[in-house]
Amino acid sequence: MALLDTVKIMAKKHGYSLTELNEKAGLGKNTIYSWKTKTPSTENLQKVAKVLHTSTDYLLGNTDDPSPANNEGRKNIDISNTNNIYSYNGQPVPEEYLDVIRNLMDSDFKRGRKNGKFD
Repeated sequence: MALLDTVKIMAKKHGYSLTELNEKAGLGKNTIYSWKTKTPSTENLQKVAKVLHTSTDYLLGNTDDPSPANNEGRKNIDISNTNNIYSYNGQPVPEEYLDVIRNLMDSDFKRGRKNGKFD
């Protein structure tokens, strides 16, 4: 699948038009549309991948897994964005559960937890 097609699908999945995605990624007007005929810069592709919570490898078709992995191969899941829908064992995670998780994590990070460890 072509890069632009993948970006369109992911944007739609997140409820964005390509114009909205352009704005959220801080790109110039119609930058993403130009990817139909031009190769995007690495920087612009990374900005779009970040907004879409995916990897540049997924957008480029180098992997079938849309979930980004951190340096240690673990999946990064952004639970700060309430527009995302999460599931556990095939069931949607209620917003109040996510609120509890966010509060626990906020508390942990305020106490100095970074990268899974306390300093």
